[in-house]
Amino acid sequence: MMTKNDILNLENQLYEAMKSGNIEILDKLLHNDLLFIIPSGETITKEMDLETYRSGNLKIVELIPNIEQLNIIDDLAVITLKVNLKGSYNSQPFEAQYRYIRFWKNLSDGIKVVGGSGISI
Repeated sequence: MMTKNDILNLENQLYEAMKSGNIEILDKLLHNDLLFIIPSGETITKEMDLETYRSGNLKIVELIPNIEQLNIIDDLAVITLKVNLKGSYNSQPFEAQYRYIRFWKNLSDGIKVVGGSGISI
């Protein structure tokens, strides 16, 4: 049984891994069949997301989350949040606010992100 505290702890691990570019932690937290819609509208996979960090194309220097809702539905958690992000993508600096929805699923090998979406607001 997963709890809201479990998801909040995992979200914090995810934020730290994103800021530090920790591929090992990101690999552990993201499901192999992850599908995520990024702000450009493109659908990416886990490997595409990891490669963005591996290549150094995405660098996050500030990530400030503001969780709006968190629902646990059986073995699935759905979280919505606003995030203030500052960093660079392909050496181009950015600073923006995004709204995300992320789906965490409790699986035999742990709780992992299986999908989500992010838009600029």
